[in-house]
Amino acid sequence: MGRVADKVVLVTGAGSGIGRATAKLLAAEGAIVIVSDINAAGGQETVQQIGGKARFEEHDTSHEDDWKRIVEGILEREGKLNGLANNAGISGPYPATFETETLEQWRRMLSVNVEGVFLGCKHAVPAMRQSGGGSIVNTSSLAAFLATPDLSAYGASKGAVRQFTKTVAIDCARKGYKVRCNSVHPGVIMTPMGESVLPSDKARDRMKKRIPIGDFGQPEDIAYGILYLISDESRFVTGTELVIDGGMNAI
Repeated sequence: MGRVADKVVLVTGAGSGIGRATAKLLAAEGAIVIVSDINAAGGQETVQQIGGKARFEEHDTSHEDDWKRIVEGILEREGKLNGLANNAGISGPYPATFETETLEQWRRMLSVNVEGVFLGCKHAVPAMRQSGGGSIVNTSSLAAFLATPDLSAYGASKGAVRQFTKTVAIDCARKGYKVRCNSVHPGVIMTPMGESVLPSDKARDRMKKRIPIGDFGQPEDIAYGILYLISDESRFVTGTELVIDGGMNAI
């Protein structure tokens, strides 16, 4: 208890999956959590599950006006912003190869998965500087390290998040902003998104055999990594990738 006591943290995409698990864990460890999601029902359910130090904001992370409204509101209501779990993302249709994917699908993927992360960093960094420093955690994917022939735009978007995270981290460090920025890279996690690309028991069994540790990850496995990176325990960690994938990237 208390690993992030009294920190104010914004968690995007917190209406389900990794975002929900992260919001609940941060709150359990003492944070004041702003839950945001485009899915109002899911976000409000997360707040209800947390109870106490949490509130919900409807949030399309691809819209800059939403970011401005929410970050400004946090500074007005909570008085500071110490952490951002930049988690919101989409996977799109599956399979989606570069030959079959439409330009509209490609652009939608990048608008949420890349532009959303960019906008989060753009607006959170000044707020964190004003608050005395902070930590940003961008959710990328194992896909940032591997080819993704069946998820073309998704893989490209997560590779961009990995690289952009390093750019933000080094820029902030060189300028003395006291703002850290790192990325987490989930492997195959049993969330609604993860289940959508493994639609059958046969597909799941085949995928499970590719994971050295022998099982799928759970949202909480990623949430604990994000907790570490948001907390002061990781004060000397910036510009790096935390891969949580059961060993898949090691083969």
